[in-house]
Amino acid sequence: MLLILLGIVHLVATPHIGSLIRHSTSVEAANMIVPPMLLNHVLVGVLLLPLGWLMLYAARPSAARVAWAQVVVRTTAVTVATLPVILLALIGFRYFDAPLFVLGATLVTAAAVALSFAAFSRVT
Repeated sequence: MLLILLGIVHLVATPHIGSLIRHSTSVEAANMIVPPMLLNHVLVGVLLLPLGWLMLYAARPSAARVAWAQVVVRTTAVTVATLPVILLALIGFRYFDAPLFVLGATLVTAAAVALSFAAFSRVT
């Protein structure tokens, strides 16, 4: 569910990116930067929605130790667990004063912890 929420937050933040960039760069730079940033936000937001749904779909079979579901859940959990580390390594703390960035970083960290716990804990 957190991945779906993160996808929604990503899509909600998308319209704000253009104005944020335009206020902090020249017109020429903004014209070059805004289109790929918007494309990135839309693609990531849209891709997070089915990924979150797939995790919800695979959760119960994974808990029942169905092989395909465990592969889906564990692969996604490991991938999502790398996101907070990559976020800090590439971006650092410089955007943690932006509320939508903090919300996104918090959601991705919560998703990483929750998915890792659910994917690798043993239910008896």
